[in-house]
Amino acid sequence: MLTLDFHPTGRHFLQIPGPSPVPDRVLRAMSLPTIDHRGPEFGALGRKVLAGLREVFRTQHPVIVYPASGTGAWEAALVNTMSPGDHVLMFETGHFASLWAKLAQRLGLKTEVMAWQGADEQLPAAPGWRRGVDAALIERRLREDAARGIKAVCVVHNETSTGVTSDIAAVRRAIDAAGHPALLMVDTISGLASADYRHDEWGVDVTVSGSQKGLMLPPGISFNAISPKALEAAKAATLPRSYFAWDEIVAMNKDGYWPYTPNTNLLYGLSEALEMLAAEGLPQVFARHQRWAAGVRAAVRAWGLPIQCADPAVYSPVLTGVITPPGVDADALRRLIHERFDLSLGTGLGKVKGRMFRIGHLGDSNDLTLLATLAGCEMGMKLFGIALAGSGVAAAMDHFASHAAPKPLQQAA
Repeated sequence: MLTLDFHPTGRHFLQIPGPSPVPDRVLRAMSLPTIDHRGPEFGALGRKVLAGLREVFRTQHPVIVYPASGTGAWEAALVNTMSPGDHVLMFETGHFASLWAKLAQRLGLKTEVMAWQGADEQLPAAPGWRRGVDAALIERRLREDAARGIKAVCVVHNETSTGVTSDIAAVRRAIDAAGHPALLMVDTISGLASADYRHDEWGVDVTVSGSQKGLMLPPGISFNAISPKALEAAKAATLPRSYFAWDEIVAMNKDGYWPYTPNTNLLYGLSEALEMLAAEGLPQVFARHQRWAAGVRAAVRAWGLPIQCADPAVYSPVLTGVITPPGVDADALRRLIHERFDLSLGTGLGKVKGRMFRIGHLGDSNDLTLLATLAGCEMGMKLFGIALAGSGVAAAMDHFASHAAPKPLQQAA
C-alpha cells in the first residue's frame, strides 16, 4: 500500500489560491457510496445541484457542469460559440488570461490580445499584470471594428496569478456603448463564491468557473453559465465539439441527468458546499473574504513589501500577491517556508515567476488559519535574510480584532 508521509505531524497549511482547503463536511459527503447515475436518486441530486448553481452564478439560465478542469470550461466556452477563424478580443491581466488566449489560438481562432498601457517600476517586465481590465480600451477597439468582425470579448474576473480583479459590469457597458454585438465571456474560476459575481445583471454571455476555489471542492468539476444569446450563437457555430457540446447537456439536465457519466461523488460534495454557502448567505461570504483580504494586505504593508495589485480599487478578496525585494528569489523563499513550516504558498507564474508569491485566503479558512499563515511567511522571510519594516502578524491581528466577522444568515439576529 502506498503511503504519502508528506506531513507527518499537525495539519498542512494549504494557502495557495486554489485548490483551496476542503471542509470536512464536504469530504464526508464525497465519501458516500456511488449511486446509479441513471437512477431516480441521482436525478434529484442533479436537479438540486443545478438549481443551487444558478443561485451562486446569479442567473436564471442554464449552468453546464463538466467533469473537467477550468481549462476544459475555457475550451467549451469557445467551441460552442465560435467558428474557425473567428476574431476574439482578449485582455491580458495575468498568466491565466494569457493562457486562455493561447488556447483560443490553438483552436484556430484569430486572437487579438490587449493589455494595460503604461510602465511600472516594481515589475517592468509585466506592467499590465498589476491592474484590471481597461474597459475604455475595449470600447475604443470595438468602435474601430466597423465590420463587426470581433465575435467575442474574453476577460478574467479574478486573475489568480496576480490578485487583481476586473470590473465586469464596466466591460459590458463598454461593449454596449460601442453598439457592438460581440459576446462577453468571463473567467471567474477563482472568483466564484468568494467575490461578488452577477452573470445576468452584468450581461455576461458565457461565464467559466471551476470547483476548486470558492466552492471549496477538490479539482475536477468546471462550469459554463450561458445566456440566451450564447445559446443562439451555438446554433451557428461550427468549431468541432462533442464532449463539450451544450445542446445535449441542456436537454438532459432538465431531468437532472447528463449525456455522459458525471463526476458523481464530486457532485455529492458540490451539493453540500452549495448548502453551506446558502446557509451563510452570499453577501456574508463576500464580506468574509473581503475582511480576510484586508487583514492580509495590512500584514504585507507592515512588512514594507509591495502588493502585486497596484490599484486598491481592484484588490482581490481571494488572494494577495506579494512582490519580494529585488534579488530575492521568491520560489526559493517559498521552498524554505514549505520545508520549515509545512505551509504551501502560491508561486509566481509566467512573467512574474521568481518575483512574487501568493497568499490564498479562501476555502475552509478562518482568522487563525490566516494568522498562522502570515506567521509562517514572516518567520520564513526572516530566516531568508529579508529585512522587514515591521510585524505583519501584529498588523493582521489588530485588523481582525477591530473588524468584527460577518455573521451567517442562520446566526444573524
